[in-house]
Amino acid sequence: MKSVLCRQFGPPETLVVDDIAWPTAAPGKVVIDVKACGVNFPDTLIIEGKYQFKPDFPFAPGGEVAGLVREVGEGVAHLKPGDKVFALTGWGGFAESVLADAYKTFPMPEGMDYNTAAALMYTYGTSYHALKQRASLQPGETLLVLGAAGGVGLAAVTLGKLMGARVIAAASTDEKLALCRECGADETINYNGQSLRDGLQALVGKKGVDVVYDPVGGDLAEPALRSMAWGGRYLVVGFAAGPIPALPFNLPLLKGCSIVGVFWGAFAEKQPNDSANNIRELLHFWQQGKLVPHIHATYPLEQAADALNDMLGRKVMGKVLVVV
Repeated sequence: MKSVLCRQFGPPETLVVDDIAWPTAAPGKVVIDVKACGVNFPDTLIIEGKYQFKPDFPFAPGGEVAGLVREVGEGVAHLKPGDKVFALTGWGGFAESVLADAYKTFPMPEGMDYNTAAALMYTYGTSYHALKQRASLQPGETLLVLGAAGGVGLAAVTLGKLMGARVIAAASTDEKLALCRECGADETINYNGQSLRDGLQALVGKKGVDVVYDPVGGDLAEPALRSMAWGGRYLVVGFAAGPIPALPFNLPLLKGCSIVGVFWGAFAEKQPNDSANNIRELLHFWQQGKLVPHIHATYPLEQAADALNDMLGRKVMGKVLVVV
């Protein structure tokens, strides 16, 4: 089968498309013929050896897939060949077929297409876990989303609004902010056109924001932390800007606020029942028409490196997919 392979750590240009053996189902596993695979920021890290997990070479990036079950392993009772499913794989999804854990594989609901299914788990799963379990976001609270037009950012905008928050979206261009408003943002800040601190001061004054959702890090972290309300929760989601910020720890003391880590992958492993319940609730939102992933573009396997480079170049609004 065809697969996009990482044979040594490096940038997207080092990936190669090659033929490898088709996977076979081990006990507790399923083989999925991939129709679409979500492209996510961890994919850019894993191929450079910068992610928490380092698979053995060669491996394919791609951690969330949608497709058809080809084969089920011993002990798998809830799935059968031919089922339409979406699954969390960690890596391996940029390929014609992938081996997945059965307990991380979910039947697609009636009427859902493969692209939507492959765009749902990482971004919405991360953001829902962050806002629900880690921040306990309440109706009427103010939520600031940094990098708001990216995959997890746009998901946080949509979910924050569904959860009853006042949502402030911050991004780098007016085009990105227009999309944020379409997805439910109440107010927006272009942090390339004005300072984030000044923009927040104009919108919330001295009260500050209750929850900061930060997948960006870098220079935006400190002004966002300085703009927090008493008892606020600062969600550390990722570091798309590159540098991991060094924050002054006197600020959480003075504001009585919390800095809260968000590691959705570990949450799904350590609290699988809670994670599965989150997925069910997200599917319910989709069935109600309240959650519609914004798919920026799709790429064939042969152009997977372009998808990753577009993400690294911050050209993506919402989600991009590799399709087979």
